[in-house]
Amino acid sequence: MGTLAWQTPSLDEAQVAALAVELGIRPLTARILIARGFARGDLALRFLSPRLSDLRKPDGMADLQRGIDRLVEALAGGETIGVFGDYDVDGVTTAAVLTCALRAFGGRVVARAASRNAGYGLGVEDVARFAADGCRVLVTGDCGTSDHDALADGRARGLDIIVIDHHELPAGVSEAYALINSRRADDAFPFKGLASCGVAFYLAAALRTRLGSAFDPRELLDLVALGTIADLVPLVDENRILVSAGLKLLSERRRPGLAALAILADLAAGEITAHHAGFRLTPRLNAAGRLGEAQLALDLLLASEKEAGDLATALDEQNTERQRIQELVWIEARAQAAAQDDAPALVVGAEGWHQGVVGIIAARLVDQFARPAVVIGFQDGEGRGSARTVAGVNLFDALSACGAHLSKFGGHAAAAGMSLSAARLDDFRTAFVGEVTRQSGGRSAPALQVDAEELLGDLDLVLADELARLAPFGAANREPLFALRGVTARATRKVGKGHLQLTLDHGGATSEAIAFGFGDADPGAGALVDLVATAELDTFRGVRRTRLKVAKFARQPNAD
Repeated sequence: MGTLAWQTPSLDEAQVAALAVELGIRPLTARILIARGFARGDLALRFLSPRLSDLRKPDGMADLQRGIDRLVEALAGGETIGVFGDYDVDGVTTAAVLTCALRAFGGRVVARAASRNAGYGLGVEDVARFAADGCRVLVTGDCGTSDHDALADGRARGLDIIVIDHHELPAGVSEAYALINSRRADDAFPFKGLASCGVAFYLAAALRTRLGSAFDPRELLDLVALGTIADLVPLVDENRILVSAGLKLLSERRRPGLAALAILADLAAGEITAHHAGFRLTPRLNAAGRLGEAQLALDLLLASEKEAGDLATALDEQNTERQRIQELVWIEARAQAAAQDDAPALVVGAEGWHQGVVGIIAARLVDQFARPAVVIGFQDGEGRGSARTVAGVNLFDALSACGAHLSKFGGHAAAAGMSLSAARLDDFRTAFVGEVTRQSGGRSAPALQVDAEELLGDLDLVLADELARLAPFGAANREPLFALRGVTARATRKVGKGHLQLTLDHGGATSEAIAFGFGDADPGAGALVDLVATAELDTFRGVRRTRLKVAKFARQPNAD
């Protein structure tokens, strides 16, 4: 298991003490807030208590008013409006947000999701199909920015296309009727981290205000929370507010499709957290798009109570198949990555790898090897890949620098996709590794950043309650990490699908812990280990307690 190295932030202890007194919280919680940039009491309180009233107005969102004007015209004239979402969770939730809102405003809507088999984004064939359905307006979700051919075809057909997206803009002038994308140079909205579903929520809210409708767009926030969490955008500022409110709504299980899916994900009751959403719900929603047709996921989000059960079951079955395929690819991808262990970035690929699981594999490689990873599945020599990264490496910039070797690419700083031929793989790998080296300045992976080194007894129920107020956790707001040195594993056992449950003893304090995915790394009862973990609330047989969720651990040198 090797050894663990970590770093803790260097902070002004007087400032920590002052904030702790001002807010009535533990100094450890104050340390975490200050390290995340919330040293002032008013800013920290706003972070701890996110409110929808703190959302900034969409003034300055480029083309938002132009898009609203066209939709108001379409609704007043009884025009058929097309809605098209990309095949990932942000895409289908964006499509569901738009469809629900437009139908609530009295619109006649044709709603579709992309097919992975047709490739990324909006295609010319998609445009032709909407035009054949009599649509005069088409709104895209999480795609369209880079789809020049489809946009030009739509314009030629007299179809006004309103693009809602958050991906980087390629060179050239867009053929869209309206391009609502914060990446535009002339977009003046102060927060640039919204996922497409968040942009769609703003459009729905602004449209409701214009129309004076009784429909409350806050009913859409469960969808916004799922899409935002799934798309790895930063859970700060507007995203933190939207996700916090959305998770509360999601926990009420009002939407039939999501309620049915929650049951199959073992979330039949209780609070649904960002972790639940990210690891139990969104993988199931993603399964349809990963294996081919995302329409099933969109249909589920729009389903009535009568339809929801069958659709959720079908989606769950696809997720089971996705897991089977994923594990086969993972074994080969991990072996390829291990052979590149000295490289600052990993690029792996093979003929026959299912292109629907490459994003998950890339994320797992980043977790295991702590460096940017690109995973490519080739079919008949043509590949589609997905990339994930670590702090300090911007994927969109890296792929832009390697564009000569790619047929197509898109995405943002944290996650991206690309197409390329097998003949260009080696050249692309060389270029990508070189660009990552340039961005990182040749530095090796940094030591693990933790919030503090603590004793087990300090991670008690009071602290866990305070830490829960820092949620929702995700990109740019990770769960607090604590390092513990010299912990005794009193008991260990493998549970579930490859997980490890431990009973820990440290300085006379004991705690239960779970280490997901570490089932084959059992140190054995009595082992002395160093570990890095989060402290979370857990209810066992009706009793609230603290449980550690172990991120990494290693047997102490010479512990035997």
